[in-house]
Amino acid sequence: MKPENSGPDAPGDVERPVQPDNSDLEAPAPAEAGFLNNNNRDQRPEIGPQGETFPVARGQPLRAGQRHAAAPPAGESARGNDPVYGALDLGTNNCRLLVARPSRRGFRVVDAFSRIIRLGEGVSQTGRLSDQAMARTMEALGVCADKLHRHHVARSRMVATQACRIAANGPAFVNSVRENFGLDIEVLTPEIEARLAVAGCATLIDPDADMVLVFDIGGGSSEIIWLDMTRLGARRDLLSGRSDVNDAIVAWESLPVGVVTLAENFGGRNVTPESFAAMSDAVTQLLAPFEAAHHFRERLAERSVHLLGTSGTVTTIAGVLLGLDRYDRKRVDGIWLNVPDIDDVTARLLAQSYEERVMQPCIGRERADLVLAGCAILDAILKLWPAERLRVADRGLREGILMRLMMEDGVWRAGRRRRGRSRRSSDRFSA
Repeated sequence: MKPENSGPDAPGDVERPVQPDNSDLEAPAPAEAGFLNNNNRDQRPEIGPQGETFPVARGQPLRAGQRHAAAPPAGESARGNDPVYGALDLGTNNCRLLVARPSRRGFRVVDAFSRIIRLGEGVSQTGRLSDQAMARTMEALGVCADKLHRHHVARSRMVATQACRIAANGPAFVNSVRENFGLDIEVLTPEIEARLAVAGCATLIDPDADMVLVFDIGGGSSEIIWLDMTRLGARRDLLSGRSDVNDAIVAWESLPVGVVTLAENFGGRNVTPESFAAMSDAVTQLLAPFEAAHHFRERLAERSVHLLGTSGTVTTIAGVLLGLDRYDRKRVDGIWLNVPDIDDVTARLLAQSYEERVMQPCIGRERADLVLAGCAILDAILKLWPAERLRVADRGLREGILMRLMMEDGVWRAGRRRRGRSRRSSDRFSA
């Protein structure tokens, strides 16, 4: 029998220290990306000024510009004077942290953290963050503050998304985090969230595609971004640096629906084919005005198109399809999925009871009541914009933040993407 919390974000996994990785963030193949070890799972123009922060452990708040007495000068790490960067993503469902230093081909992760905190639980009904959700989140943020301080992070950017955007007490919660931990959390606008998501997973875009749909199915919102790669012209092969990928964005939308909000409104534990169809139809109605304004369905005719998903929904589907006994990021990140295989996994999950989904090693109890809501959002996307293949990204907002910070400091170095890998979509397990 598998443990109840054996899924990608199982608490027993995510709090283990991540050992320094000898591979870099740049190569598209899962075995080469090397963000985290196998026992860890993470699950968005100008992005604005970046300020220095010096986060510390609980009970030791410091403000920007201050330095802990025990810490070396800002930016010095255990490996000398290499700068260390941090990116914190406080989402509706998860709290995620990456700590990294620049490397030959992007950056190398030195520590990470991911925990399901369900900060946005109940917000769609009450309009407020609950005391229990805030308490869970504060505990997770204390761990993040410890890690940021321990690695003497030189620069960081800490962001919050939909739950803090829409909750009436969101600003007060962000202020409380600052007072307790010295973590200066920025509540992102939907547009910045979407652009950072594209930047974070852009190395997985097939440069031979004419159009790419990047989507991020979150806990409280879902970001949809269409890219016209022909806009880049001869610069397409320069995408390993990803500094110009924003030039390919032709339209974006942030839908006010995610796995948490959809499951709360329609029920996530006992999902029937009828309730699943109702969830998918509700998302289709939200997508309809965006499609009516841009007519992407017509524009896709006779063009090379692929989808790129950066969310827990698509990584979970990939893990289930692969039959993994334990979620393995290096097996999932960058994988190509054929749409019929996605439909098959969705049908299998829909036929299972809540307890059967709990026993799925890539789902677990923390996701068993949310996974079908995510599948319904993906179902609506695939019905509106049919495509033959989808690429899975176990990367996104945090990676985009780190890339932008390093670019601003002039330390971002990404090697050229190797050719010859992009057209292996016929093998659903290739990357």
